[in-house]
Amino acid sequence: MAQKTKDPGFGYNSKKNAQSVINDDGSSNVNHINRKRNVNDLYTYFIDISWLYFFALIILAYTLLNVIFGILYVAIGIEEITKPKGTFFQDFLNGFFFSAQTLTTVGYGGIAPKGITANFIAAFEAMIGLLSFSFITGMLYGRFSKPKANLRFSENLILRDFKGKQAIMFRLMNSRKTVMIEPEITVTLSITEENKKKEFKRNFYQLKLERSKIMYLPTIWTIVHEIDENSPLYKYSKDQIKNLEAHLYILINYHEESFSQKVYQINSYDFEDLLIDVKYTSASSFDVEGYTVLDHDKLSETEKM
Repeated sequence: MAQKTKDPGFGYNSKKNAQSVINDDGSSNVNHINRKRNVNDLYTYFIDISWLYFFALIILAYTLLNVIFGILYVAIGIEEITKPKGTFFQDFLNGFFFSAQTLTTVGYGGIAPKGITANFIAAFEAMIGLLSFSFITGMLYGRFSKPKANLRFSENLILRDFKGKQAIMFRLMNSRKTVMIEPEITVTLSITEENKKKEFKRNFYQLKLERSKIMYLPTIWTIVHEIDENSPLYKYSKDQIKNLEAHLYILINYHEESFSQKVYQINSYDFEDLLIDVKYTSASSFDVEGYTVLDHDKLSETEKM
């Protein structure tokens, strides 16, 4: 008989057609409201955002600072740094480019502060530039040095006959060329069911796997849960399993050679993505010299049984 497990952190309450709290890529699908923010959150924010968004924010902040100081130099009198050009736009451009030279501490020498006010502003701006670029350098190092797993999971979750029974399977591989050392995986099944009070509740089960830990993984690992009499899915037919309000939540950890420490990755599957009576095609083969060739494009490829 299947044994329920304690709530793994997702909560028991639910409703019909409730969204998963974990996205397929392992990111959170929870909308936070009334969350208090403070300056300590900045580091986590800049570490976790995408590279495109990170550099877009840097360019935006850099441009905005130069615009502000460019206007400031025009406001105190552009003659404090160079000869006036006669129009506000041309004077602003001179102020903008002088601000860029000061902010980056380049100092080409063509424009220089002459008055005491301009010197004070330039000194203050140079300090802001040094602090800003130190901050950006720290963020870049943090983003590059943050230990991250780089696993790819198959897009499909499959249900097929296996050793005279049925089994649910999915595959994963390491996107890097390094070898995964001692990978260990935990798979939790969440089923949303209606109880006698007409309330929808989540029931959680930790699935027993054919293998939950191996020594190392250079190619592909197929994760298999056999549906036997101890499985929470044993009482359902194939079509019923396909139509369940159910999710798989996956946590895998392994020792990553690149960072010399353990890394973790989360993933999830919705049973709407379940394919029935198919099997995975082989993603590895041997070349003419006998070397193993791993085709990453075949990770999710299936064929009829």
